[in-house]
Amino acid sequence: MSLPEAPLSPDVEEALRIARRGCDELLVEEEFARKLAKSRQTGVPLRIKLGLDPTAPDIHLGHTVVLNKMRQLQDLGHNVIFLIGDFTATIGDPSGRNSTRPPLTREQIEANAQTYYAQASMVLDPARTEIRYNSEWCDPLGARGIIQLASRYTVARMMEREDFTKRFKGGVPISVHEFLYPLLQGYDSVALSSDLELGGTDQKFNLLVGRELQKEYGQAPQCVLTMPLLEGLDGVEKMSKSKGNYIGISETPDSMFGKLMSISDTLMWRYFELLSFRSLDDIAALRAETGNGRNPRDAKVMLAQEIITRFHSKQAAQDALASFEARFRDGAMPEDMPEVSVAGAPIGILRLLREAGLVASSSEAQRNLEQGGVRVDGSRVDDKSLQLAAGTYVLQVGKRKFARVNLGA
Repeated sequence: MSLPEAPLSPDVEEALRIARRGCDELLVEEEFARKLAKSRQTGVPLRIKLGLDPTAPDIHLGHTVVLNKMRQLQDLGHNVIFLIGDFTATIGDPSGRNSTRPPLTREQIEANAQTYYAQASMVLDPARTEIRYNSEWCDPLGARGIIQLASRYTVARMMEREDFTKRFKGGVPISVHEFLYPLLQGYDSVALSSDLELGGTDQKFNLLVGRELQKEYGQAPQCVLTMPLLEGLDGVEKMSKSKGNYIGISETPDSMFGKLMSISDTLMWRYFELLSFRSLDDIAALRAETGNGRNPRDAKVMLAQEIITRFHSKQAAQDALASFEARFRDGAMPEDMPEVSVAGAPIGILRLLREAGLVASSSEAQRNLEQGGVRVDGSRVDDKSLQLAAGTYVLQVGKRKFARVNLGA
């Protein structure tokens, strides 16, 4: 099914510019331009889909990279569909995996899904968002329907997927049910008549399966827009709750502020690019100012306040800044504090202080703890049994000893 040619008006060109900002790929851009032009001519908004499996109850800033793009397209007048993969979550997404992912139970899925849309509504406009669950059309398929769906895609095409290929060559088992995940995610696009599907770069294969299945079912194929995966606080691994390097959008303002201030000055610009609503020109100007001597801390404070204002309020952002500054007033946090990598998470606070080089012994660590001289991300710690999960922390002993610790598993 081909789309009619239509001239690209300034409005369409602007919509394309907004869609391209920060994205990794827009496939196929010429088709998407024609879809935008047709939508402009007919007044019929595009159907834009984002699917998330409720694998954990919390949405973090990494998820908002693609949610922000959805909101931008929503503000252009298009229909956005927030799809909760309650059926596909029972299979388990194999994307980026080197082993079979355990499926979630129905109870886990339902518990997680309850909070997903409420949190997504902190980014999307709930009044203009269509929320769907893919069990609506996947459950009725039954065994016959799933077999018929599987007949529309070949094993050779499925094995083009990089993680499947690596596992097969490495002798790592691939369960047959894992082939069903991209097929069913692709079938979501058929069921919803999607014009554009968004996802992270790790979802590219799945999104393209949807495009091919739409052709099989006689629909105009959706375009695909992939967004980069946001690095977590450690600046290495992608942001993930399981890795402990995340910032949840429902965390307290103080917690969000402390974590954002703990990221490196280099990673800060990556966060600006993918999370800030500032114009690219404004970000470039701010980066030039820091290159010419302005304290990078100023830019980091701006970023933290922008994000906290978005998910809480402007007053909450101001209060978080005041609280953060008060915690470090007596011993200003140095800009060039040493960075240390420590493995073994979860790890006890006494051992972590020792391995970070902030104390010479566990007894010295305990003594500082008892005297109120130990802080983690600016908050005083007095529990010697405290265990810290993987993540990035600013540790302080006394008024002058600091370290930014990247704690890994």
